[in-house]
Amino acid sequence: MTRPIRLISGFFTVGGWTLLSRIAGFARDIMIAGFLGAGPVAEAFLIAFSLPNMFRRFFAEGAFNMAFVPMFSKKLEANEGASEFARDALSGLLLILVLLTLLAQLFMPWLVLAMASGFLADDRFELAVGFGRITFPYILFISIAALISGALNALGRFWVAAAVPVALNILFISAMIAASAMGWDMGRTLAWTVPVAGVVQLWLVWIAASRLGLRLWPRWPRMTPDLKRLAVIAAPAALAGGVVQINLLVGRQVASFFDGAVAWLNYADRLYQLPLGVVGIAIGVVLLPDLSRKLRGEDAIGGRHAVNRAAEFSLALTLPAAVALIVIPMPLVSVLFQRGAFLESDAMMTAQALAIYGLGLPAFVLQKVLQPLYFAREDTKRPFYFALAAMVINAAMAIGLMGSIGFLAAAIATSAAGWAMVLLLWRGSREFGEAARMDSRLKRVVPRIVLASGLMGAALWLGAGLLAPYLVTPGLRYGALAVLVVGGMVVYGIATFLFGAVTPADLKRAMRRG
Repeated sequence: MTRPIRLISGFFTVGGWTLLSRIAGFARDIMIAGFLGAGPVAEAFLIAFSLPNMFRRFFAEGAFNMAFVPMFSKKLEANEGASEFARDALSGLLLILVLLTLLAQLFMPWLVLAMASGFLADDRFELAVGFGRITFPYILFISIAALISGALNALGRFWVAAAVPVALNILFISAMIAASAMGWDMGRTLAWTVPVAGVVQLWLVWIAASRLGLRLWPRWPRMTPDLKRLAVIAAPAALAGGVVQINLLVGRQVASFFDGAVAWLNYADRLYQLPLGVVGIAIGVVLLPDLSRKLRGEDAIGGRHAVNRAAEFSLALTLPAAVALIVIPMPLVSVLFQRGAFLESDAMMTAQALAIYGLGLPAFVLQKVLQPLYFAREDTKRPFYFALAAMVINAAMAIGLMGSIGFLAAAIATSAAGWAMVLLLWRGSREFGEAARMDSRLKRVVPRIVLASGLMGAALWLGAGLLAPYLVTPGLRYGALAVLVVGGMVVYGIATFLFGAVTPADLKRAMRRG
């Protein structure tokens, strides 16, 4: 069932599909901003949509999959009943999700209150509760889809799971077009699209897995020794996932007390999630099963190579993206979102948050590189303790600063906590020996990437000044932004070769088997 994995080409496969999904997601968010702006319906829907996504990251893509993928990968490698293990895991997860969904329907007002207590004083609260009851069943479908996607990734079929999120955004776009043409309520249309998209996403990955001989029909859960082991490993990771979600809750709570801030932070989040999704998700999806195989085979040198190339790949794409978000946030936000109900004042607030998120972007991606070092060893306890420390930093900064700098306290706290997490993960990984050490190539390349990114940042700053009149001119601003972005990419690409960060030989080696 398994096959050799091309590490870097796997990154590009997942990253390419994620990029397509993010582009479709931009189109979706541009349309939401145009129809709803940063008003109460937009904020209510965003909170409602975040509810199933929060629990999905907690149960499926977070704790459960971080424990499931290494165990499934090792069973594949040893030919020890991987399909039966996956079926048992799916059945147990499904039972938990059904119970959670039923409880969420009953306690939805309290869930919304926990997410955004600032809504209680106005109409946003009732809207969010109603939308939340519609959207929450999405967790059933997308969590099972995430588990099956993890199995597909372990089988080396990265493109299937990476392509599925595109369906969600296509359905959203289609639904908004239909709602506009038919005169339907836009907020309710968006809410109903969420569970429909979950059904479609689950169907797509289930069909793909079935074609590989992996037919995961649920059955009444049974507590096997493997499931007990899975629960023991997943429990600390679940707690760590809970800590991450508390960080997000703190940010949303702070934002909910400022009209429009939930939407501003969401749109800024969407922009910095583009490079984070393309790079970070690609690394997390590909590196974990590959590293698990190498550690099982006691291949310390291969593990070191995999981690170092993942770090090199992530920094080469993330550092210039972070610089761009810091240097030209207003052109990015105004051109992409400022239209219809989304005003210039909304663009200015979103741009400020985006620049702050840009400071934390490298940290968010580096976490994806460092965490597999722990998860591949089935060590989920220490990442929990590190996440707990980062949570304290996040809460202290967000709550402590909100009185003086408003909603931006949430963005500052998120970036600071991200860097704290990276430092803790890096320090803890030093005892892992060879696999966790920087090799000579990474030590040589990183300073050169920093220099190339700095040169690109200077070019973007100058270019934004020269193109300023065109960036605000209707009909010309899209072309002006394209020239600015492509120009920055060209400068960075040339600089990486001039400074020796990348050579033609490096590109050829990168596409060979990891």
